[in-house]
Amino acid sequence: MENHGDGDNDGGSSGSSNTCPICIGPFQNESYLDKCFHKFCYNCILRWSQVVAGRHSKPPSSVKCPLCKTENFSLIHGFDGISFHKQYFDQNVGNSAFFSDVHKYRLQCYYVEPGILNEKFSVSLYWKSNKYVQKNLFLFNWLRRELQALTQEEDVDIIAHHLHGIIDSLGRSKKTAPGDSPGTKREEFKAMVSQAAEPFLTGRTNRFVEELELFLASGLNIEAYDKVYIQHLGWKNDKITPDDDHDEIHENVPVVPSLSLFNDDDFE
Repeated sequence: MENHGDGDNDGGSSGSSNTCPICIGPFQNESYLDKCFHKFCYNCILRWSQVVAGRHSKPPSSVKCPLCKTENFSLIHGFDGISFHKQYFDQNVGNSAFFSDVHKYRLQCYYVEPGILNEKFSVSLYWKSNKYVQKNLFLFNWLRRELQALTQEEDVDIIAHHLHGIIDSLGRSKKTAPGDSPGTKREEFKAMVSQAAEPFLTGRTNRFVEELELFLASGLNIEAYDKVYIQHLGWKNDKITPDDDHDEIHENVPVVPSLSLFNDDDFE
């Protein structure tokens, strides 16, 4: 905990908007980069830092702002008008033992343009053919891995069990009404999962539901799904080996696609 100095923080906002530039949602635990003072959700900028750290053999001492590309050395958060916390990137990013290469790979998938695997896995056919009534034996481990990657928290079993129960109950309620169409069932699924996941995933909820549908529609186990995902995107991770409860990726962290906030210069 540090005392708040007399430095000028007029640049602390990324504009008058109350929207985080990364998740495009309302700010959750406002945080600032120490040099440019651009503002982000604490978890969002921490995740960004995790992605950057994944490109280095050891945590970098600085991270470029995703907006202005200024080098920043720490993250300022928990400001209460009197004091604040300062978190240095080289000490605090990417050191969690549970956060493996496979978590980094899955986190980076959420920065890819949505719908990129729609031609590979037909989500609409999954619903039209009533495949949602079939129990997916790999679903719980997939849910736990996604939640760990997105929240960067290890203990997510309660959330995963809750989501798994919701999805399982939808499959059991196959016959609910004479006019219950696949489209209606799909919208019910999306609404129920979104409502359960949003308190934990906030601005990433919709994308999480899309990824969940893709995994279910694939009909694959986690290892096979990862291989198809990575190969389809043209990433360099072609060595995937299973590990106890879920799959692990070893060697070569995936290359982040060049999106508006992800340029090659960000990782130099």
